Amino acid sequence: MTKYMGIVREPQDVDFVVDPRPLSKEDQQKISDFIKADKKRRKVLLKKRHIRTTSR
Repeated sequence: MTKYMGIVREPQDVDFVVDPRPLSKEDQQKISDFIKADKKRRKVLLKKRHIRTTSR
């Protein structure tokens, strides 16, 4: 199973257009909180992985 998505190439004669929408303050805060929690979770996982690999 692939963990990461590769390069997305536009098919010939097709244009992908992204229409950014302004975020409300509430949405910005939710995204910020999610990013902080995810960074904290990944940091803990990396520490556990490091401890597991170095303690053998």
